[in-house]
Amino acid sequence: MPPISDHPLRYKLANELHARPFPSMTAPCSAAYVAIKQPNDAVSRDRSKDMEHLVALLDRHGAPHPQPGATHYYGQIGKYWLKWEQHTEFVTYTAFSENGVARAFDPAEFEVFPADWLAEAPGQRMTSILLNVVPKPAETDEITERLKDWFVSESLAVSSVLDDAAVVAGDFRIDLNGHLRFAVFADAATGARRIGRIVQRLCEIETYKTMSMLGFARVRSLQPQLNELDTKLTGLMGAMSEESASAEETLHDLLAISAELETLSARSSFRFGATGAYEALVDQRIAALREERFLGRQHFGEFMMRRYAPAMRTVHAAEARLEAMSSRSIRASNLLRTRVDVERSAQNQTLLESMDKRSDLQLRLQRTVEGLSVVAISYYAVSLVGYLLYPLTQTTGMSKGMLTALVTVPVVLLVWWMVRRLRKSVE
Repeated sequence: MPPISDHPLRYKLANELHARPFPSMTAPCSAAYVAIKQPNDAVSRDRSKDMEHLVALLDRHGAPHPQPGATHYYGQIGKYWLKWEQHTEFVTYTAFSENGVARAFDPAEFEVFPADWLAEAPGQRMTSILLNVVPKPAETDEITERLKDWFVSESLAVSSVLDDAAVVAGDFRIDLNGHLRFAVFADAATGARRIGRIVQRLCEIETYKTMSMLGFARVRSLQPQLNELDTKLTGLMGAMSEESASAEETLHDLLAISAELETLSARSSFRFGATGAYEALVDQRIAALREERFLGRQHFGEFMMRRYAPAMRTVHAAEARLEAMSSRSIRASNLLRTRVDVERSAQNQTLLESMDKRSDLQLRLQRTVEGLSVVAISYYAVSLVGYLLYPLTQTTGMSKGMLTALVTVPVVLLVWWMVRRLRKSVE
C-alpha cells in the first residue's frame, strides 16, 4: 500500500517556525543593528534588491550567499556574525561581536556596515542600534554609575528581566552618532541563548515601536484635512434642516465629502492596520521580558505607557474618527437622498395632476370640435340632399324651403350617429 502523500508546503511551513533562531551571545559582547525601509509602498517593493544588497555585503568578506528566495540569513563575516531578516515592510541587519569593546557604544562598532554600502541601500534607515552586553556587577552602585554615563536620565528605562537573569537599560534617544543605545548587564549564570533572546527582543521592541510611529506621523498629516472635512460635513448636515437649502445641491456636496473620506480611508487603512499589529508586537516583546522594577526606576513597560501609548491612542482615535465621519456622511447622504426622492415624488404628483387637467381640457375641446364637425357636415349634407330632392318640388308643389326643412332633421341625426359610431370605434 503506498504511503500517504504530503502537502507540498508541509515541510516549508514546519521549518518556518525554526528558521529564525535566536543568536547565542556571552558577556562581554556587542551588537550593531540597522533596519532599512523603502519610503513609499514598501510592501510592494522589489525584494530581489534586498537580496542584492545583502550579497554585496557578503561579497566584501567572501562569505557564502544565502539560498535564492531566502528571507533570512545567519553567517560569519570577518570577526562578526551577521543576522539578516526580510520582513513585510523592512529588512534588518544585526552584526554580533563576540569580543567586548574597549569603549562602551563606540561608533566604530557600526563600521561593520560600510558607509558606501549603506548609501546604496534600497531604502532608508528607520532605526539603528548599538547594544553592549557586559557582565552584571556585584554592586548595583556600579550599574547606576554606568547608566549615568551612558544614557539620558530623563527618559532612561531600566528593569530586571527574566527572573533576574539580566538588567536591561535604554533611553530610546538617538545619540550624536545617529544610533540608539541599549545595555544588557547579564548575570554570570545566564546562558548564551537567553542573552541572545534578550538582545533580539530589545532590537525588536525598538524596531516595531519605530514602525508603529509611522501611523502617528500619518495621523498628524491627516488631522488638518479631517478637521476641514468635519467642519464642512457639520455645516451641510445643519443645512439639511433649512427649507431654503437646495436638497440636490446639498446631496452633491455630501457625496463629494463621502468620496473624499472613502479615499482617505482607503489610503490609510494599511498604515492603521500595520500600526495596530506593530503595537501588539511591542507589547508582546515587553511582556516576554517579564520585567521587574530595578532600584525604583521606570521599566520599559512604564516608559511605553507614558511616552508611546498616548501616540497609539491618537492613531486609534483618528482611525475611529475617520470611520465615524464616513458613516455619518453616508447616513446623511441617505437621509438627504430620501428627502430628494420625496420632493421628486411630489413634483411628479403635481405634474400628473396638471396632465390630468390638460387631458380633461383636451377632451372638452375634442367634444366641441366634434359638435362643430357635426354642424359643418350636416350643413353640407343637407345642401347635397336638397339638390337631389329639388326636382320633387315641381311634382308635389312643395317649396324648396319646406323640402330643406323636412330633410334637415334626419340628415343631422344621421351625421351625429355616424360621428358617434366613428368615435367609439377609434376608442
